[in-house]
Amino acid sequence: MTGWLLPLLRDRAIRLLWLLPLASVGLFTLVSLAPIDPVQAYVGARVALVGPEQREAISAAWGLEAPAYERFWLWARNAMSGDLGDSITFNAPVVQVIADRFPASIALVGAAFILSFVLGTALGLIAAARRGCWPDRIIRGVAVVLAASPGFWIGLLLIAVFAVGLGWLPPCCATPPGMIADEVDLAARLPHLVLPVIAVSVVGISPLILHTRQRLVAFLESPAATHLAAHGARPLWLAFGPGMRHAMGPAITVHLAGAGELFGGSVLAEAVFAWPGLGQATVRAALGADAPLLMGIALATLIFVFAGNLLADIAARLLDPRLGTEARQ
Repeated sequence: MTGWLLPLLRDRAIRLLWLLPLASVGLFTLVSLAPIDPVQAYVGARVALVGPEQREAISAAWGLEAPAYERFWLWARNAMSGDLGDSITFNAPVVQVIADRFPASIALVGAAFILSFVLGTALGLIAAARRGCWPDRIIRGVAVVLAASPGFWIGLLLIAVFAVGLGWLPPCCATPPGMIADEVDLAARLPHLVLPVIAVSVVGISPLILHTRQRLVAFLESPAATHLAAHGARPLWLAFGPGMRHAMGPAITVHLAGAGELFGGSVLAEAVFAWPGLGQATVRAALGADAPLLMGIALATLIFVFAGNLLADIAARLLDPRLGTEARQ
């Protein structure tokens, strides 16, 4: 295993070392070119109470008077020492904001990751096992509809049906309104997690259905499956026995590589459901032109996606040893 793992980790570490500076320059450029005035966004409705002198003082305190390259150099120098600056929106260090909100986001994305993997692979296996029949057509139709449906629209639809119409589940927040998070146990939190998890998992279900179905159909039509069928193997055993083992490895790899899409989908879902995670903080930071917080969240997301791709590469080599042999060669 170490024969290919150490070179893989070294190669990915080198990529990350040059990717982080390039991404930082690009992100800072985009934030600097944003048409939103941070001071105006911070003042908001109090614009009549804040005079020009006060606005200049706020701008000077935030260092907005300096040229963009000087501000970036100062940010990069502090970032290398672990200081990502202070958030304008939350009036707190960016590292603290990310640390406080990351557990809520990772709980949402993690639950959506598991749910989408279970549903996507199961439906893909069923569609392949009944290929050409009505279950296959229905499942493929559902996959196409989910792929074309925006995540925020799914979230609003879930709220309208299950929260407002039926009243089965709470429409927002991670805890019951009026209660402190430390006072709420797991049983009270779970109902608030259901609708956001479903909304985020929609992003990953459709690709898994189609990919798993394609891989399993390729196996069922292969000479090996034909040989087993000729010796009395039943179609369902072929699909959920050796066929599932054949399709599961690529499904795990594809799902891990698409973890970034789930994280991106959680941004809109958190805004719709008022979920107190990094997605909601991203929306508030974008509306307030909070450059330090946007930079910090973007870099944290980049590292998260990079880790997902790394795990996908490792999983692919563990599930298919031939890839590790090719990498050593």
